[in-house]
Formats: sequence, C-alpha cells, structure tokens
Amino acid sequence: MNFKNHILIIALLFSTLVAAQVKFEAKLSKAKLGLNERLRLDFEMDKDGDNFVPPSFSDFTVVGGPNTSVSNTWINGKRSFKKTYSYFLAPKKVGKFTIKQGTIEIDGETYKTFPVTVEVTPAVELPTDPNDPNYVASQNIHLVAEVSKANPYLNEPITVIYKLYVSPETGVSNWREIDNPKFSDFWSQNIPMKGISVQNGQYNGEDYRYVVLRKTVLYPQKSGELKIEPLSLDVTVEVPSNRRDFFGGRLMTQVNKTVSAGARTIKVKPLPEQGKPANFGGAVGEFDLIVSTSKKELKATESLQLTVEVSGKGNMKLFELPKPNIPSALEVYDPVKDDKISTRIDGMYGAKIENYTIVPQFKGKYPIPGISFSYFDLKTEQYKTITSNEMVIDVLDDPMNPVASNANPANIKQAVVANTEAFAYIKSETNLLPKNGSYFFKSTAFWTSLLAPLLAIPLALIVRRRRESYLSDEIGMKTRAQDKLAKKYLGEAKKSLGQKESFYVALEKALHNFLKAKLHIETSEFSKDKIEELLSKRQVSQVTVSEFITLLESCELARYSPATDVTMQQDYNNSATAIAAIDKQLK
Repeated sequence: MNFKNHILIIALLFSTLVAAQVKFEAKLSKAKLGLNERLRLDFEMDKDGDNFVPPSFSDFTVVGGPNTSVSNTWINGKRSFKKTYSYFLAPKKVGKFTIKQGTIEIDGETYKTFPVTVEVTPAVELPTDPNDPNYVASQNIHLVAEVSKANPYLNEPITVIYKLYVSPETGVSNWREIDNPKFSDFWSQNIPMKGISVQNGQYNGEDYRYVVLRKTVLYPQKSGELKIEPLSLDVTVEVPSNRRDFFGGRLMTQVNKTVSAGARTIKVKPLPEQGKPANFGGAVGEFDLIVSTSKKELKATESLQLTVEVSGKGNMKLFELPKPNIPSALEVYDPVKDDKISTRIDGMYGAKIENYTIVPQFKGKYPIPGISFSYFDLKTEQYKTITSNEMVIDVLDDPMNPVASNANPANIKQAVVANTEAFAYIKSETNLLPKNGSYFFKSTAFWTSLLAPLLAIPLALIVRRRRESYLSDEIGMKTRAQDKLAKKYLGEAKKSLGQKESFYVALEKALHNFLKAKLHIETSEFSKDKIEELLSKRQVSQVTVSEFITLLESCELARYSPATDVTMQQDYNNSATAIAAIDKQLK
C-alpha cells in the first residue's frame, strides 16, 4: 500500500511539472523554397513573456513583421493561451541556412527556441492559378519609376516619380520600403509631399488606381551611362477570395508582395567644348546677372555694400558666383552669402547672392569693372555670357577735414589728412559736484540700497527651499519635461482631435519637426530607413524606433481610412510617449 501511494505521488508531481512546462518554439511555413518565394517564421509560446529577441536574419531580407497575435480561449473551464511573433522572409541567395535561436523571458526565466534549417533553391516557376492570392496580387499591383528625360545634359535637371498602381479589384492596406534608390552619381533632392491621394490612371492600357509615393529631382554630375538603383516595397495586398460573408459579399484575403520599380539607366550627354567661354564655371540653365551698390558716393572711412546676384532656373547650388575686381585702395571684406533657392518638381529656382562690404581708405573716384558670368542655355543648347556695367565709386573728403574736391584731378588718390581739431569736442576737465546740489550719502536711495540686500536674504532662502523640493521630485521633473516636449510638438495636433484629416496632417508634421530638431536633418532627407539609421546610431532602442516608424506609417494611411476619436486619441498618446522616449534615449 505504501509503495502504491509513493508511485501515485510521484506520478502527480511529474504531471504537474509537465503541465507547468513552458512551450516556446520556432515554426517554419516551409523548410524548402525557391529564391523568388517567401518564408513565414512564427515564434509561438503558450505563456506571455517579455523582452523577446529574434535571431539574426543575415541571409534573408525581412519583408514583413514582426506581427504579433494573441489567442486566449476557455474550453470546458480550461484556459488555452498562445502568443505568436511572425516574420516574413525573402532569401538573398541559394543554399542551406540555419536560423539561430530566439529568446524570451517568462516569469524571470529565459527560454530559447531550437535553431531551424532552411534550404533555398534557384527560382521556381510560380503558379498561375487565378484563384491563388499570390498570383492575383502579382498581376494586379505594379511599382513604376517615371523618368522625365532619359538623355539629359550634364547638370540638366530630371525628375523621377515613383507610382504604385493597383487594379480596382484589389486593395493595399500597408507598405514598407525595403530598398531605397541610390543616386551616387547625381545631386538629388526629394520633393516634400503634403499627403498621399488616390488617383485614376492607366497601366498597360487598363484602368488602374495609383498613388505617388515619391518625387525626386536629380542633377547628373558626370556624363555617360548612370544607373538609378530600384525602389523596392513590401506591400500588404488585399485580394478577393472565393469566400462570401453572411450577406453574400466577397471576403478579402491579405498577402504580402514585394514589388520593385526596377533599375533605370540614364545616358548623360557632356556639355559641348565648342564655344565654351574661358570663365565658364559649370552653370546650366537660364540666368540673369545683377551687380549693384548701396551708394555711389560716400565719405572716406564710410562703408558701402556691393551685391552680386545671379537669379533664374538651373543648378543653382552647384556653381560659384564670379568675383568682382575691386581696386586695391578699397578695403574689401569676405562676402556674406544670402542664397534664396527652392527646389520644385522641375528643378531649382531662386537667386544666389553675395554681399561685399567695401571701406575706402583714400578719397578719389574708383572704377569697378563689369563682372562677366557665363552659362549653358538648355533651350538654345549654346553658351551665353552676361556682363554687368562698369560702376564708379566717388569717395569724398573726410567730414572732419574738408578739402575742395576740385583741388585734385579725378581718379588721383590722396591720403585723407587728419584734422588736429577732430577731437576738440571731447572735454579734458570735469566737475564732480552734483547737478541738483545734494549728495547721495545718507539719502533715501542710499538707505534703500543698503537695507534691500538684507531684506532679500529670507526671501532667497524660501525660494531656494522650494526650488530644491521642486528639483528633488525626479518623477515630477520627468513628467513635466515630457509634457512640455509633447505640448511643444503636438499642440497643433491636439487642437485638431476629432477632425481626422487635419489631425493626422498636424501629427505627421509634429513628428517630422521633432526629428528635424533632434537629428538636425532636412525634410527632404526623410525616409524610414534614414530615420531608423540615425536613431539607432544615437543609441535609441529598436523597440522605440519601430514604434516611431509605425506612427509615421499610421499618419500616412489613417487619413485615407476610417478612424474614430478613440483611435486618434490613442495615436496622440502614443506619439507623446514616443517623443518622450526618444528624447530620453538620444545620446
């Protein structure tokens, strides 16, 4: 009997240990796939945990995820829990690859998955089944790069517009950039876009809807064949399925699809050598030249401003202004640049301006020769030269030592003679008696200035104690700092709560302004990969970076999808939390 009881107790203990065992494993959608196929990897656990760390996917490109799903059910009084982190992977090359362990902390213990092996074969022929969602998605979504000119001159602007075409039968719920186009042989600038709007158009003669994702202006910096690397996106496509809902409506199936605009080759023509002026500095476009002075007459030791301005359309940021030839008797300071240049969809417009400060040292008349500026005109495909008129600066006498101006011939320099009475207005004697006949000593002001510091000591002690109490409240300080930062950048968005489009426009602008202030980058440099790279370099955690990128994506999509007041309030709160977290972690 005792032996049976011991066996029963051991069995109960063993079953309890088995029941308490945490299950954490990695599951592959397939162990063998073609180079042009996708792989889904799920990390499943039957108990919730923290600090999940995925393995390195160095042999794959992460085209989707991590997506998190949680299942919590009760069947016959028994609870069943499952949490899954899902990744969608695209192989980079053929071969056998091992995906290492993922880790997670559950109840203070660290659990690891077993490594899994994947075999990647050469590209396989994809099925052409019209009922296959992946095939339907590949036939109904296209990414196109439209180039304004394939054979430009050196430093002639061209425009690249990236459009995502989607057929009316399918939809897109989300997208993420995988590879950004590289413009290594171009000067480039992205054109800021106020929002993404759906437009109707045609692709290969068929009706499609499309959105413009990016507009970029390029100026080729060398001649020959230059390559524009492709833009690649991971797109979540909604494809109609064969299933119907209760009312007979067709249900949609979501599939992930990688689309690419493809590489483009631009053949750049060199500028002609025939007729090239000796002073040509690389300006290409259509320009005007203005040279002016703030005054034509002035007295010795006064100053004037000489302004050299080139305005028009062309590669404004890629050439230097011509230098004026100033006579040696005029002291010239280094120019102050005051460029006013903007980049539009068809190139750069504006003016390059340099202001020279000139101070004459001798009286006389000084000619400043005209300035020549040469450029290549794209309309006529010829070089043009503009020359300003000659200007004469007339330097008059020193006002403290007037001399008849007609005593000297024109253009003959004469040193300005110092006047011995120039400083006669400065008094060399003083009278220290008070003006009103009374002395400061023992006056009301005297006693006030003497006693005020003594009376201020108790007040200073009170202020100091309150300040120490204020500073010692670390939690309060952090909260106040976070609230102040959030109000600074999110004030406009908060005013627009309840107005979907205005709110998300203001929220996106606030997030961009925060990044511009913290990372010192321009709006034209914004891209998700660039933001992620800069934040990671500044030691911001990957989780915080992912949350911030997700917020930016939500702003792009939410303006064109239904959103409730609760959703907007949640996005506002998440934005305030993300801004505070990044501000705290930035180094």
